Amino acid sequence: MGSSRWGDAALNTALVIGGLVLLVLLYGLGIRAFTPRTTPVRTDQAFARVQVEVLNAAGVDGMAAQATALLRRRGFDVVSVGNAPPRDTSAVFVRSGTALDARHVAQALGLGDAAVVTGGPTLDYSLDVTVALGADYASTAPASP
Repeated sequence: MGSSRWGDAALNTALVIGGLVLLVLLYGLGIRAFTPRTTPVRTDQAFARVQVEVLNAAGVDGMAAQATALLRRRGFDVVSVGNAPPRDTSAVFVRSGTALDARHVAQALGLGDAAVVTGGPTLDYSLDVTVALGADYASTAPASP
């Protein structure tokens, strides 16, 4: 008779635990089914994570510093400023970032999407985007933030 009691108690315990597991699974299914899904939207604040290198390829003193100030005011993280070999046209190169990052940087500088040069992400760079300001930038640069 004693073994029958232990068997009944074990069965009742297993049924209670099984019922609790079933309730948790149903709760998870209900939350997933009735909670609206949201798609993350990138805001201007998210651009602070885009690391940018700005290079003066026009030979005009202070042009890279001016572009750096503009990008920082617009929320980008400019981590490097320097000079580059001369170029006639400005270009925004995708490094370890995405083409979308490069397009946002180009738009912030007043350059068109045609200035974006994509060759795919380059993993040997720690920067997301490199901007080479060519001789054309002096005429296309935005005057105000």
